[in-house]
Amino acid sequence: MKNKSAILLIYTGGTIGMKESGHGLVPFDFSQIPVEVPELAKFTFKLESKTFDPLIDSSDVEPAMWQKIAGIIEENYDHFDGFVVLHGTDTMAYSASALSFMLDGLSKPVIFTGSQLPVGSLRTDGKENLVSAIEAASAKNADGSAVVPEVAIWFNSKLLRGNRATKVNSTSFDAFRSPNLPPLAEAGIDIHYNTHLIRKSGTELRVHYNLDTRVAILKVHPGITEQVARNVLLGEGIRAVILETYGSGNAISKPWFTDIVAESARSGRILLNITQCLAGEVNMDLYATGKALQEAGVVSGADITTEGGLAKLFYLMGEYPDNEKVKSLLQLNLKGEISK
Repeated sequence: MKNKSAILLIYTGGTIGMKESGHGLVPFDFSQIPVEVPELAKFTFKLESKTFDPLIDSSDVEPAMWQKIAGIIEENYDHFDGFVVLHGTDTMAYSASALSFMLDGLSKPVIFTGSQLPVGSLRTDGKENLVSAIEAASAKNADGSAVVPEVAIWFNSKLLRGNRATKVNSTSFDAFRSPNLPPLAEAGIDIHYNTHLIRKSGTELRVHYNLDTRVAILKVHPGITEQVARNVLLGEGIRAVILETYGSGNAISKPWFTDIVAESARSGRILLNITQCLAGEVNMDLYATGKALQEAGVVSGADITTEGGLAKLFYLMGEYPDNEKVKSLLQLNLKGEISK
């Protein structure tokens, strides 16, 4: 049995890799991370790093970056027991969601983390996040298998499933929540793993690089106009639309809106209903307005996050040219992204 781990750090950019200078925050040479975080020297296993060049501000994240991360993991998969991805917080939940679908048959941890303050700041949350993410990525069961063979996010003493997490606070250290699934792990004096929640998905990695990003998001809101709804739901080049609706999946009941939704569905577009609420799920059988969307051809997103729904659509549309196939798979729990 192999007792020691080897962990690869993948630094993509973000606040955690910054330090103070006379000109504000600037990135430091990440190969010097042991100088900034001397606690890393206490790990007795191999710890290596790869740095993106150029570094990516998380606001500029695109699917090409997810493909690059997936490629690094695939290339190094046989040489490391776990991976820690350092990433800016603004789009971390999108990236973690995407990788959860792209990395099929995953048997090793891929843990995203970052920080609200630079790792060199006096009150930084970066050191604890980084050290704990490495610890989670290196954790093994008695048989040598990974404790957390999932794509997850470590932030503020909690490990959250990547495709269940969302950023909820721009200034607090408690920046991420998983409203519809408890944490996979929580840290106190020790790290306690909720092993009954952790998924075991396979032993042979298969990476899905093909992503179809022809997705729009329409957030239903008071005062939405017919022209806005038409531009999104019937827009040229759009294959799927996420409808961010009220409560349990409700939208306005005006005939012009349901007519546009029905026209969009008839044209073959994929329409996915996701609630604007932080917690809870879509149930289009509950109210007449939700029922009207269902009858028009809208698919329920259950309790998926918008980040998870977007990633799931990108992945499924990249895999399947048949929209009806995509609609059927949207309703299945593929990577722990929904509760059913």
